[in-house]
Amino acid sequence: MIMKNNTQNRRCWPFTHSPLSLCALLSLSLALLFTASPAVADHGSRDRDRSFSSFNRNGNVLISDQFNNRVIEVSPSGNIVWSFGLGPNDFSAQSVIGVNDAQRVGSLTLMAGTGTPANLIPQALNGAADNRVMLVDQRGHIVWQYGQFGQTGSGPNLLSTPVQSTFLPNSHVLITDQGNNRIIEVNLHKQIVWQYPGDDTNADDQLNSPNSAELLENGHILIADENNNRAIEVTRADVIVKTFTASNTLGAVAFASRLDNGHTLLTDAGNSRAVEVDANDTVVWQFFTDTDPMSVAAPLPTRAVRLHNGDTLISDQFNNRVIRVSSAGHIVASFGLPLAGGGAIGNNVGYDLHTTQKGLYSPYDAKVIGDYTGLTPPFDFDEDSDD
Repeated sequence: MIMKNNTQNRRCWPFTHSPLSLCALLSLSLALLFTASPAVADHGSRDRDRSFSSFNRNGNVLISDQFNNRVIEVSPSGNIVWSFGLGPNDFSAQSVIGVNDAQRVGSLTLMAGTGTPANLIPQALNGAADNRVMLVDQRGHIVWQYGQFGQTGSGPNLLSTPVQSTFLPNSHVLITDQGNNRIIEVNLHKQIVWQYPGDDTNADDQLNSPNSAELLENGHILIADENNNRAIEVTRADVIVKTFTASNTLGAVAFASRLDNGHTLLTDAGNSRAVEVDANDTVVWQFFTDTDPMSVAAPLPTRAVRLHNGDTLISDQFNNRVIRVSSAGHIVASFGLPLAGGGAIGNNVGYDLHTTQKGLYSPYDAKVIGDYTGLTPPFDFDEDSDD
């Protein structure tokens, strides 16, 4: 956790209007195969019928609203149409505490709860542990979970600050287990089937607080190795084949994804920027999130995701906003209150049940539903053998 060429035909778009698609069948099978946990507390039943009509709609944005302990789906105008979690004062298993990552998988939502560090926010000065990766259905039921609420470890079904999770086309889940300095691939029977660094004991190949992992089209894994100030591409045999440092200028790499043009998009939290590098590690595009006079000194952006139209969606963590930036470097959309200065965390913190325009609280991740540009698609839509 940081506290400091068109291939569109292979993407699997949400199936809100395609109930018989492969995606729909797999999501249905997941819900039937795994016994749902007892229903969580009501997440806004008065608005449920109204919001469900807009649920899982292409173009909506899924936001991990970190210290509001919730995942929300919002319309392009910022209206909240779905949520999981009970707010900034709830630290029970009915919320996702300190959520760092969320991804829509069919009609389910995969989310990673990492807990809240001590002495960071006034609502939890002693900290609060979560350490769960969960698949949650539309009504807020947990249908699959790896890791335990309130428990930290490295043994079977235990995690330590799982900052990110990726649903793979083979129905496994790739988990960035930051506190254990490892990436693990877990099947739906909760067995670890692969991990990095695995048998590789070379000191230079070890991870130091990794922050994300994505499966590439060539079968390799792209890892944001946060405190080693690099992103690495590794094979299934635990061999590093490429390293990205933006010509040795990176600091605290929070996210990495491979774009369709072969470039790699990095979230350089330590330098408050999103940066795109080519195959030779040369910077070809960048955007800084701390240039506004009302920005906090170190906003530590945590996700930069390239969209199909060329814009970049950035989770500007401690500036308490999610922004969409054009290729020309202009902010074309924003979720959250206007910047208002502040210390470590901006003064524009907010919480509302209906709209993001009344505030967010250190959002860690944001993705546009239906747009897997640069990301691992959860389903192999063209059913080929190369994903």
